[in-house]
Amino acid sequence: MNLVWQRTRAWAVLAGLFVRELAFSVNDVIKAVLHPARVQRSGIVAVPLALRSDTGIALLANLVTLTPGTTSLHVCPRRRVLYVHVMNLSDDTVAQIQSGFERRVKETLE
Repeated sequence: MNLVWQRTRAWAVLAGLFVRELAFSVNDVIKAVLHPARVQRSGIVAVPLALRSDTGIALLANLVTLTPGTTSLHVCPRRRVLYVHVMNLSDDTVAQIQSGFERRVKETLE
């Protein structure tokens, strides 16, 4: 029973994180549309993956893509790196993906 509770809690936390990131991102994209000069730097980043399962990588890639302003582009053939296009690139973009979505996906699936 304890394992069921832990899994349910992990899925709820992941869903909450996604909703929060979705709200922030929608707000950010709306501001960028209304004020295009606001977008200072966009680009493609390589996110080293701690996830190894196809399910985990697919879930992470989809969560990233479903968040406005980011798009998963490619997973390297060895499944070690996820390439992501980011509308508002910052120095901690990779760390945010790793400590946010990736960490929560790992907790949910393991």
